[in-house]
Amino acid sequence: MKSLSSRLALAAALIAPLLSPVVRVASAQADSGKVRSLFTWRDGILAAGFAVGTIAIRPVDKSAAIALQDSSRQHRIIFQEGSTIVRTIAVPGSVIIGTSMYAAGRLAHVDRLAEVGLHGTEAIGVGSVVADVLKDILGRARPFVDTAGPNPDDWQLMRGLHRGANYQSFPSGHTVAAFAAAAAVSSETSRWWPTATYFGIGPVLYGGAAAVGLSRMYNNRHWASDVIMGAAIGTFAGTKVVRYSLTHPRNRIDRWLLHGSVPTSDLRHITLSLSPLLSKPAR
Repeated sequence: MKSLSSRLALAAALIAPLLSPVVRVASAQADSGKVRSLFTWRDGILAAGFAVGTIAIRPVDKSAAIALQDSSRQHRIIFQEGSTIVRTIAVPGSVIIGTSMYAAGRLAHVDRLAEVGLHGTEAIGVGSVVADVLKDILGRARPFVDTAGPNPDDWQLMRGLHRGANYQSFPSGHTVAAFAAAAAVSSETSRWWPTATYFGIGPVLYGGAAAVGLSRMYNNRHWASDVIMGAAIGTFAGTKVVRYSLTHPRNRIDRWLLHGSVPTSDLRHITLSLSPLLSKPAR
């Protein structure tokens, strides 16, 4: 157990300090008014940190899975209910929250709220696509699959595509969604409230995202290395979506969904065109 704790601490220590520069970069872009490139040297450092963290924690995938399935932990109501709550907040909660924020922002003409909702939802979508492709290609078995005991070395190319969810462990999709939302919202809010983001919003969001990853391990659905890679993909998805919107302020998606509007005459025409369809009884 001492070895397990030390390795988990090592992985966390390697990754945690590398998350704060992501927020600072987004803030510096907004505050200085300079247009930075989509990818910077900081991204290379962050990617290297996640890679090292994944490799460092890989040897304890099995022992971590066994430790978390111990009956003393599995029978604790606080862990059971907590894992369910954070998992649901991540998926589908993050998408529901993001789209609701976007819709509320557009209806109330609160641009910042609409931006946070749109870019957070976009980040979840981008991260999920990358994660799904990797899941299908790498075909890693989930911890509960092998009846002889958890086997973190059970990989097979393209098995996830052909044999479904039980062989789509790497990376953790819930963790991707949680970190994508955390990264996008932190990057967006750092443009307006940098101090609040550093000491309040960021830590809370990233802490919640980490709790999602732990819940997936607790539920025996993912290995520790699945979670670290999910955090990496989600973090990059969130920061890149926000930075792309800053470096390409007139991109088509933002132009249509944030700045576009439908004239009243067009709305009336659409309503009249759809009215015969809406009057038909459901079948």
